[in-house]
Parts: sequence; C-alpha cells; structure tokens
Amino acid sequence: QLQIVESGGGLVQPGGSLRLSCAASGSILSINAMGWYRQAPGKQRELVATVTSSSSGRTNYADAVKGRFTISRDNAKNTVYLQMNSLKPEDTGVYYCNADLWRVGEFASYPHWGQGTQVTVSS
Repeated sequence: QLQIVESGGGLVQPGGSLRLSCAASGSILSINAMGWYRQAPGKQRELVATVTSSSSGRTNYADAVKGRFTISRDNAKNTVYLQMNSLKPEDTGVYYCNADLWRVGEFASYPHWGQGTQVTVSS
C-alpha cells in the first residue's frame, strides 16, 4: 500500500538541467524527511540532498552538488523535488528517492526507497 514514485530522469547535455520529482503515498502517518541518493556505475550509493518535513525545512547537500542542485518539498503532497542545474558527466547515475516515514500502526519511522530514475549527462 506504500508507494514511492520518482520521475523526471533522462538524458541531458553537460551544463543542462533536470528536475526530479518523488511522491510518497499510501498508509503514511507522517514523514520526517525526504531525500535523494544516487548510484553511479561501479560506485556505492551516496547521499545527494535531503530536506526535513519540519517547519524549518532544513536541507543538507553533498559537497559535490552544493550550489548546483536545490531540493524542495511540498508537505501537503508528500512530494520532494530536486532541481539539478549545471549538470556534469559525473552526475550520471540512478537517482533514488528516500522517505523516512511513519506508517499507520507503527511506532517508529523507517526509510523507504523508490525504484530509481536514470540520469545521464552526456554530449
């Protein structure tokens, strides 16, 4: 009943932009934070950016994307976005959405993952 669905990936030239979206739906009591992670070919999955669902909406970015990527949220829609500008070939990889959330009937939050969306930066 719980779904984490990403969209917006694709092929883009270096210096271009993409906007990723991730929506969580189902038996959700509340969401603590949502974020984006990526996995490049032959590498471990790494954090890209996160944002809390608190009123402060605190954000956190990996050094490699700071100043180029912007994470934002829409709490009413349980949705998080990742605006990616000035893309580099090194940004290529599968981007996964994560939602740390409380499900109905549970008494602790757990991370839940989407299936991922491919981002390819190439000329």
